[in-house]
Amino acid sequence: MKTKITELLGIEYPIIQGGMAWVADYHLAAAVSEAGGLGIIGAGGAPASFVREQIQKAKEMTDKPFGVNVMLMNPEADQIAQVIVEEGVKVVTTGAGNPGKYMAMWKEAGIKVIPVVASVGLAKMMERAGADAVIAEGTESGGHIGAATTMTLVPQVVDAVSIPVIAAGGIADGRGFAAAMMLGAEAVQMGTRFVVAKESIVHENYKKKVIAAKDIDSEVTGMTHGHPVRQIRNNMTREYLKLEKEGAPFEELEHLTLGALRKAVVEGDVVNGTLMAGQIAGLVKQEQTCAEMIQEIMEQAGKLLK
Repeated sequence: MKTKITELLGIEYPIIQGGMAWVADYHLAAAVSEAGGLGIIGAGGAPASFVREQIQKAKEMTDKPFGVNVMLMNPEADQIAQVIVEEGVKVVTTGAGNPGKYMAMWKEAGIKVIPVVASVGLAKMMERAGADAVIAEGTESGGHIGAATTMTLVPQVVDAVSIPVIAAGGIADGRGFAAAMMLGAEAVQMGTRFVVAKESIVHENYKKKVIAAKDIDSEVTGMTHGHPVRQIRNNMTREYLKLEKEGAPFEELEHLTLGALRKAVVEGDVVNGTLMAGQIAGLVKQEQTCAEMIQEIMEQAGKLLK
């Protein structure tokens, strides 16, 4: 399927994998790229040396384009931005901040820059800064979220900017893909569905929780201090929300989630770990390879779009 995004990035299908910290490593990124989408390595809070290693390992597994997601709050963001240039990465997606300071360096290196945005204002700002496209991410998505839904955000961003828009949040099958295209998107980004991919290094316990999730199993913590995070409810979220309700200080709440994502992804602690997943988790029913997922989505979407 050809869209402005497949042309821009040199990929076969307009499907981009979310740059999830701890989850999106080189195994997953390379598998998604090999299957015709755009795989993304999530830098998260990792050091620049680790990111370089991940990029080099992904290159050994695929010669197709892949990207790196830079969390701009990372203390080593400056070094990571440099590593991306040195390693010849083709695409960068960014979150948690404004990538303006790296834009000139990245553009000079021929890198396509695609920031994640949660509002029309931010999308316009990113276009002015020189972004090649934007990912309009609705509140349905897993992890750190904005307030607007995908259904309302995507068409408004499409109308506001002239660069291509990628829809994210609440998309896990061909129906969501087709709906995003109808809203004016040129591609979709998916995270939760890829968490349970066979190539994903996520602990089996975490994958089982996503597969077993129902529509009502998603919970948002951190609303009171302006850092809302969507995840699957468990002991940790219950404790967090209880403390939040009691007006606990941010430091105390932060202590509760320190290292909690790693606990879930690596150690399989699904009781006290952070199980980041979108509201669409209830639709994710089985572990498949990235290629099987992408083929299934494209076939279903193809029929609907006809």
